[in-house]
Amino acid sequence: MGGHAYLHGVGAAAPGWRVPAADIGAAWGRTGGRGTVAVCTPDEDPLTLAAAAAIDALDAAGLEAGDVDGLWWGCTRPPFAEGPSHAVLAAALSLSPRAAGALTSGSAHAGMEALLGAADAVVAGSVRTALVVVSDGLRPGLGTPLEARTGAGAAALVLSAETGPAALTVRVTRSRPQLDRYRGDGEVDTRDLYDARLFREEMFLPSVLEVAEHLAALDPRAWSLPDPDGRLGKTVARQVGAEVLPSADVYTALGDTAAAAPLLGAVGALDAAGIVAVVGTGGGRTTGVVLAVDAPVPGATIAAHRLADEGRPASYAELLRARGQLTPSGETIPMGVPPESALFARGAEEMVQLLGGRCADCGTINTPPSIHPTCIACGGSKLEPVHVARHGVVHTFVVNQTMPAPFVAPLPIAVVDLDDGARVMLQVVGDGTGLEIGAEVDLVLRRYAHERGVPVYGYKSKLRAVTPAGGDA
Repeated sequence: MGGHAYLHGVGAAAPGWRVPAADIGAAWGRTGGRGTVAVCTPDEDPLTLAAAAAIDALDAAGLEAGDVDGLWWGCTRPPFAEGPSHAVLAAALSLSPRAAGALTSGSAHAGMEALLGAADAVVAGSVRTALVVVSDGLRPGLGTPLEARTGAGAAALVLSAETGPAALTVRVTRSRPQLDRYRGDGEVDTRDLYDARLFREEMFLPSVLEVAEHLAALDPRAWSLPDPDGRLGKTVARQVGAEVLPSADVYTALGDTAAAAPLLGAVGALDAAGIVAVVGTGGGRTTGVVLAVDAPVPGATIAAHRLADEGRPASYAELLRARGQLTPSGETIPMGVPPESALFARGAEEMVQLLGGRCADCGTINTPPSIHPTCIACGGSKLEPVHVARHGVVHTFVVNQTMPAPFVAPLPIAVVDLDDGARVMLQVVGDGTGLEIGAEVDLVLRRYAHERGVPVYGYKSKLRAVTPAGGDA
């Protein structure tokens, strides 16, 4: 095949909590609810999920950050309403500051727009290797049926003009100027549908069916179909004769992940040869694409594991606290400096890219370099910025049992000896369960605070997960 964008690796990420949909409905006196919804923990958001999925995709493709020429990110609601969302994600992934790309947002169709934008850039030759990331984690209104359907997650693809195990071939798009799920200017919560039947019969089914019927002519082996309520995806599948519908399993595990849903529903199906049809819709637009798989795409098995198995059970109260819809009374402790201050302006790359300073005289890595302008080992003043290792072992730790708001106890903090010899002190993901001296940890991007309306990111230690037997890297 010529003139196509080829897939070389995929990744996926699911947030840390799963809340039974039935529990959410029961809190408001409603019965029913299918599966679980995946919910971001207080230190997760669409950007941290995007970073995790992207790292998996690059690892699966066997690439380094320097091999990527552009980043395309689709997210209905990026973390900065107006600000450096794309730049922060690119820096967290250690991409070149010269990397191309775009951030698409504003509707659940944003993920498909990111995919097609990256594919066009690859086919046109403006980039050789593109990283496509889609992520979301919407906040539905309290007490609305949307609460029991709205989840979070992220997926990532590595695209290149070089021949790979799969290719993006056919695409179909339809546009209709109709208002579906939306969020008004200045609003935090996404509104539920005004009339579910009107949405189903006049907005969703006509557009999605028209696009899906075009793809059905190619006899796909598997489908990823939009499923805003856990039923409409299967309705479309019956009408177009789709028998293998992995997106239905993803919905049951995560809920509706908006802009991330089309690719999240497809990544697990890229583990075998055949045609995979992907349809996404939102904001009055519906797009379908065909992924022609000749051989298993690296990362597909691991991606399926991430979506099916990661995340611990959580309560509805924990969900509300994490989304900021249930807050403690009394005063909270603000940060000492605003996010736009000189400290953050000068230290942004150091914090988001996880940089240390390597001594030119003795090789010791000093962290953080802004606090240690001279070497802690030999006193040398020549320090070279380097990316520190993302893996290490716990040297010592403490678990704080009392913390002022907005921090939540128990709050574990660990001193970690990294593989490259650097030593860092970081918060630990979770409540400290299983944490012990000598435990292996990975350093992962997390949201530390939401200060003066914007998120502040940094790294935390996370106990290393065990890779499933037979999984691909």
